[in-house]
Amino acid sequence: MSRTRLIPPITSITPEFDLMLMHSLARIRAAGYSIMLVFAGVLAMPPPAYAQGDAAAGEKVFAHCGPCHSTKPGENKFGPSLAGVFGRKSGTEPGYNYSSAMKGLNVTWDEKTLDEYLQGPGKFVRGTRMVYFVPNEKDRQDVIAYLKTLSK
Repeated sequence: MSRTRLIPPITSITPEFDLMLMHSLARIRAAGYSIMLVFAGVLAMPPPAYAQGDAAAGEKVFAHCGPCHSTKPGENKFGPSLAGVFGRKSGTEPGYNYSSAMKGLNVTWDEKTLDEYLQGPGKFVRGTRMVYFVPNEKDRQDVIAYLKTLSK
């Protein structure tokens, strides 16, 4: 013979307490939905675009690059001329002897690729000769803004 255990029904203290409890649960549920909507909105947003740098500030940061890179078209130093680098295919500056790694990279230099490259050239292109990197994000964005102004 099985025994069934009877659980007494939950009774409220007062009808006002029931009403207050219902309102509290409704507020908690609404807050939960609001939080879910906010997170859904954040997740639905496109990834942030690269920050716009300051070309004038970038020219000052570029002073560190100047010993190896020229801004004049066709003037190659230890590194290739960076005139017109923005939008150019990697390893294609005429008259410069690129490493085989850079020749085989096959990327077009834009905000994204330049940013990644300047964070760590050796990580971006194994076998590159460039060892100088720009760890500060603002400085990288400024240099990239400056490179955009250099026409061929």
